[in-house]
Amino acid sequence: MTPGKLIVKVGTSTLTAGTQRLNRRRMLSIAQQIVDVREKGTEVILVTSGAIAAGRERMGREQVGRVNGAKSLPAKQMLAAVGQAHLMLAWEQVFGMFDAQVGQVLLTRADLSDRRRYLNARDALNAILAWRVVPIVNENDAVATEEIRVGDNDTLSALVANVVNADLLLILSDIAGLYTADPRQDPSATLIREVAQIDDTLWAMAGASRSGLGVGGMSTKLRAAELATRSGTVMIIADGARPNVIVDAVAGVSVGTRFAATSTKLESRKRWILSERASGSVIVDEGAAGAVRSGRSLLPVGVREVHGEFDRGEAVLVKDPRGHTIAQGITRYNAAEAALLIGRQSSEIETVLGYESAPMLIHADDMVVIASLPSARDNERN
Repeated sequence: MTPGKLIVKVGTSTLTAGTQRLNRRRMLSIAQQIVDVREKGTEVILVTSGAIAAGRERMGREQVGRVNGAKSLPAKQMLAAVGQAHLMLAWEQVFGMFDAQVGQVLLTRADLSDRRRYLNARDALNAILAWRVVPIVNENDAVATEEIRVGDNDTLSALVANVVNADLLLILSDIAGLYTADPRQDPSATLIREVAQIDDTLWAMAGASRSGLGVGGMSTKLRAAELATRSGTVMIIADGARPNVIVDAVAGVSVGTRFAATSTKLESRKRWILSERASGSVIVDEGAAGAVRSGRSLLPVGVREVHGEFDRGEAVLVKDPRGHTIAQGITRYNAAEAALLIGRQSSEIETVLGYESAPMLIHADDMVVIASLPSARDNERN
């Protein structure tokens, strides 16, 4: 089945082809493949490493020698700041050859751990995709600290996959996948094609990157696989130098190591949403209750009362006119805004609030319909 949304993560060693400079031919191939799969109906987000490597290229050998001599975190941040512009220019140029527009999105893990920032990132990425622009995501290394030392763009790509509910995460590396041993040291090492579950044996097989360019390794890829597969996303680790690797992966051809999703997206979202403690509740009319029970979004026109203090991105209970809990979901508006929108049509939201974050109070994708909840859940914070 062709994935509807694909995340392609490209490592530094893939971008540079093992050299000290960005390899434009490799980048051109990746861009062409992304354009090809987009034309067949798959939305693609590119998560790219390489800012620090691009900074070294841009600064030149003499200046980089002084930077490397300093061996300080601010020096790496400076290289990332210089290199990010250089890297984006290179991506813009290669995608431009196929008349494809790109948009830059810089994130840190903190952006995706805060609920409001998480929702803002999701809305921004989906809007970029809706306009047929290729989002190019990178860690904001110029302001990040721990992220530079850990080199966790693999984890970032898994978090982005969760944000946009991606079907497939493809991590392109300088190795064909997960092996039974380090193939550089053990000629008898064999490629593991399919992984149903990540266990201690697989962790023992994971080794560090030896290219000296990136700061990730197989262990970060396994960590990303755990995050992605638990969210219902299939993940593949493959050789970025393999011809047509992206096109083949989307077509279902066996490339590298495939990690099966350990839960469906719906199950994963249900666990996350239901694990949130409700900060408030809304009482809806019979019509809205019927719509919610049938899996549709909750519109403000069907809301009759708002209880509690909650912010945008927090969990709230949805109750029918008799006060019975019928769903729990993540609200797009805070309590004060929701109270102002009681009984209003979606077309009136901007007039009432002065802006519109969404045409609904709770989107169907952010809501779990339930017959009833344990009594403790009805005691939301007020």
